Amino acid sequence: MRAIVSVSDKTRLVDFTRKLADLGIEVFSTGGTKKSLEAEGIKVHSISELTGSPEILDGRVKTLHPAVHGGILARRDLSQHMTELERNKIQTIDMVVVNLYPFVQTVAKANVSLEEALENIDIGGPTMIRAAAKNFPSVLVVVDPQDYDAVIEKLRQGKVDLKERKRLAQKAFQHVAMYDTAIAQYLRDEEALPENMTIAMKKLYDLRYGENPHQKAALYAEQAVGQKPLGMTSVKLLSGPELSFNNLLDLEAAWSTATDFDEPTIAIVKHNNACGLCSNKDLVEAYKRALAGDPVSAFGGIVSSNRPINIALATEIDKTHYDCIIAPDYNKQALDLLSRKKNMRIVSLPIHTVKGKTRNIDLRPISGGFLVQEEDYYTDQEFKPKTVSKRKPTKDELRDLLFAWKAVKHIKSNGIVLAKDNTLLGMGTGQPNRVVSVELSLKRAGKAAKGSVLASDAMIPFPDTVEVAAKGGVTAVIQTGGSVRDKEVIATADKYNMAMVLTGVRHFRH
Repeated sequence: MRAIVSVSDKTRLVDFTRKLADLGIEVFSTGGTKKSLEAEGIKVHSISELTGSPEILDGRVKTLHPAVHGGILARRDLSQHMTELERNKIQTIDMVVVNLYPFVQTVAKANVSLEEALENIDIGGPTMIRAAAKNFPSVLVVVDPQDYDAVIEKLRQGKVDLKERKRLAQKAFQHVAMYDTAIAQYLRDEEALPENMTIAMKKLYDLRYGENPHQKAALYAEQAVGQKPLGMTSVKLLSGPELSFNNLLDLEAAWSTATDFDEPTIAIVKHNNACGLCSNKDLVEAYKRALAGDPVSAFGGIVSSNRPINIALATEIDKTHYDCIIAPDYNKQALDLLSRKKNMRIVSLPIHTVKGKTRNIDLRPISGGFLVQEEDYYTDQEFKPKTVSKRKPTKDELRDLLFAWKAVKHIKSNGIVLAKDNTLLGMGTGQPNRVVSVELSLKRAGKAAKGSVLASDAMIPFPDTVEVAAKGGVTAVIQTGGSVRDKEVIATADKYNMAMVLTGVRHFRH
């Protein structure tokens, strides 16, 4: 047997190649790989011995030669192919062990130049991998060091069966596909929604099951180039049972809600919606107010803090049963206290501090395809709310309106939020009728609704929404505007001496 070994990731390379040599397999290699193996006393032939040509163009051309690709691609079951090899004095290549230049790692470095990025685009490697994978019944292709042991064991047994060869070929094509995806992403510049797009994902680990026990599930991390906000794939489990599919969904909702606020903020989430939310310079007070918003729904939910948790806050959290807690960090006393509850998951995640629009996309599956959109993010410079009522909101009302507007972004449509003193008092979510969402919000807020403000995630289409809110004690409203009945809606606000602010932006979340 003859093998070509040329890898960027040299994990366990020496041990693997030495075992190949022990099995009598002749190894050919290039550049840095060849030097690494020879330094360990392993006999390796140069690719130039196969091709009869030197490596040229600073190593850009090494393996792109008929002596290499003819030896890989020839079908052993076709006499014509084998005759052509013999006529051209080309010998077969039986194994290709290749992985690619670290393109993603290179372009992730600060201030990387276009020239450096282009030099880290592998050409010969992907070509050999694809050729070997195409001819997998005859050629073994290995791109992952994790497969070294299995391949050696099969070779020692005398045969690598077709099923294993096919598995390795599939893995090889996927390896190249992810590599090409990273390059395409890098070259895409600012085009958010190109004509054609691939997304590369790497499995981090299997989950016990999906939303329900009969559904298989796993967590994948997107392999993307450039800087990207830290997300749930980077979460660190500090204590408690493994994270489930539903845990991760709720953690995502809780974390995105709390970290959307610059001020110290606590979010309590149940089934992807905030049932408690408060911003306050005193984080313990923020937690108490968030919990008071709906202590029944909070039971078994997720607590998210956008500031590290200390012992004072941990002591309060410890009084209620939660499934998960997430924060940027915990001091030792807080972690020791919370960790006593063995069934409660405690996780940490650094806050990505870059604010503004990113190249991140929101991907939603539908039957036969995906819906793709940019993230729902508006900068402070773009956001220009306008008062349209006769009465302008007071300073406190405006503060609460802006808090409520940011909060309703994280509530499922039709979303309504009631707030006061930077605290969520009640919310209505997922209702086909916006008035019903208002009624649910008022019911949850109870007497606290008096003097509160209301945020609607989209335009208020009829005056009845404002009428119900006013009778429930709401004094100010923030909404998108744009209804054909805006005049009637605004007139109803004026009728009850309510302040009304239009955003010109909506926050639907289905």
